[in-house]
Amino acid sequence: MKVEQISIFLENKSGRLAEVASVLAEAGVNIRALSLADTTDFGILRLIVNDTEKAKKVLKDSGFTVGKTEVIAVEVSDRPGGLAHILNVMKDESINVEYMYAFVQKSGGNAIIIFRFDELEKAIDILQEAGIRILKGEEVYAL
Repeated sequence: MKVEQISIFLENKSGRLAEVASVLAEAGVNIRALSLADTTDFGILRLIVNDTEKAKKVLKDSGFTVGKTEVIAVEVSDRPGGLAHILNVMKDESINVEYMYAFVQKSGGNAIIIFRFDELEKAIDILQEAGIRILKGEEVYAL
């Protein structure tokens, strides 16, 4: 039920994001989803890729600081209220969203939202009890 995500800490300067993309491209690693957050001095690039271990290795070998965390991928109806439904389920159980990002494969179908919750195991149980589909890592890596 969990998905492996890598986080890369980047200096906030021109070209660093291109370097990450180039390193991954040269290694044949495909990016499936991403999120970039920045501050004045640095950014955090969160990636879901088709080969987490290979990505982590080639990035570390290229001098990047890389971490690995577990997140969950939730299938959401791509319609008004789809996200609100999931967030309300979490709110009712006092589960906090640390961060999230989303992608849509085709409009009108389902979207996939990547969540990092403060209580990941409890969140998985709650989502399953609510009948909300959680994707397996292999499903997300293969998208």
